Amino acid sequence: MKVILTEDVKSLGKKGDVVDVSDGYARNFLISKKKGVEATAANLNNLKLKNANDEKVAKENLEEAKRLADEIAKKEVSLKIKTGEGGKTFGSVSSKEIAAAAADQCGLELDKKKIVLKDPIKTIGEYRVPVKLHPQVTAELKVTVLEEG
Repeated sequence: MKVILTEDVKSLGKKGDVVDVSDGYARNFLISKKKGVEATAANLNNLKLKNANDEKVAKENLEEAKRLADEIAKKEVSLKIKTGEGGKTFGSVSSKEIAAAAADQCGLELDKKKIVLKDPIKTIGEYRVPVKLHPQVTAELKVTVLEEG
């Protein structure tokens, strides 16, 4: 019996796959546990339409991410950090502070989890901070860290 999987099933396939399984396995496990539906002509057509819609949404998300990346590349964020004698800094600048500064100064709503900092910024200067907007799109935000006081 051919079955369309409605969720990932270990050692069988991923959501949306059409698999051929025994009648008993399909009736007693996959269909009864709502892990799959019978591959009728109507269900196959629904799957095809859903896949086309998902592809369209993914393309729109990619275009939006590219547009936002262009906007981010033109922006600059300035942050101040306390320093002591000899330019020694107290504390550091984290992705949370960069996201808050981007919202205040540029009107960009960035998720702090999308800002990719290997380590918090602990020195004064200019930095290019990567912002992962989409699996295929990464923008660079210019961050300037200034001495406070």
